[in-house]
Amino acid sequence: MTTKRILLTGASGCIGHYIAETLIQNTDYDLYLLVRNPAKIQFDYTVRPGITVLQGDMQDIEQFADLLQTIQCAILTAAAWGDPKVTFDINVVKTIRLMNLLDPAVCEQVIYFSTASILGRDNQPLKEAGEIGTDYVRSKYDCHQKLAKLAIAPKITTVFPTLVLGGDENKPYSHISGGITDVTKWAGLMRFLKVDGSFHFIHAQDIAQVVAYLVDHLPEPSDAVNGLAREWVLGNPKMTADEAIEELCDYLNLRIYFRIPLSIALANVIIKVFRLQMAAWDRFSLDYRHFTHQNPMNPSKLGLTSYCPTLSDVLRLSGVPQGRK
Repeated sequence: MTTKRILLTGASGCIGHYIAETLIQNTDYDLYLLVRNPAKIQFDYTVRPGITVLQGDMQDIEQFADLLQTIQCAILTAAAWGDPKVTFDINVVKTIRLMNLLDPAVCEQVIYFSTASILGRDNQPLKEAGEIGTDYVRSKYDCHQKLAKLAIAPKITTVFPTLVLGGDENKPYSHISGGITDVTKWAGLMRFLKVDGSFHFIHAQDIAQVVAYLVDHLPEPSDAVNGLAREWVLGNPKMTADEAIEELCDYLNLRIYFRIPLSIALANVIIKVFRLQMAAWDRFSLDYRHFTHQNPMNPSKLGLTSYCPTLSDVLRLSGVPQGRK
């Protein structure tokens, strides 16, 4: 029996590092890791046979057309942001092109990484994301809209990460984790504020656990694990902004004596008085506030042990010293 051939794009990124390490350590599959710059890989890809680093750019994905015809599982984490033209070319045009180069008769599954930012609270596409989202958000929205028309569509499992945490001395930090220590410096002030909002988060290690599960458990369109089918929002249970502040203060051993409500009305007054310029998506996000979703998936729902289920775990893993009780 031949070994399963798996392609991972974006292997040098934060999520890519965790997925690659998990698959290297826990499987004997043949792994093909697509990266633009192999020097950015911080894990040991020589630790076992069957690991091939493909140096290349998503914009030139056609050069791997022959290999793609033999891939049985494609994990697509690669994404671009910054330059609008490059963002849409990679996140939409070339991602769709890659999926079209796969052979539906050979490929068992495509695990495509979107973002929870394009979904509303009902887990359905949020029209504002496609209309006024950032270039990155709109590109992800556009790509998602095109998936159903592809020949490989029945094999696609789309995952929508919420706020992603992760990174250490051997892995790149996510955008959020890179700023956690700076946020904790404001805890002394934040403890006196009451904020209306809520969100989900998930650590990249837990994302890797879910992806590894999907690789070995091919979901069918009718397969509903905890009410979910072929589109999975990745996140821990929702947390309100107030709960986050309270847990942060408890971790740092800061007492909360009173709290002042920080209302949207007050925020709007501040914006108007100081003539602050806000992009349309930022304004929408301020008004929307509760970025929550139904049935978020995490390792615990699959019978696995979550690596980072609480905010206290986030702070500990980020190296934030715990306050003395």
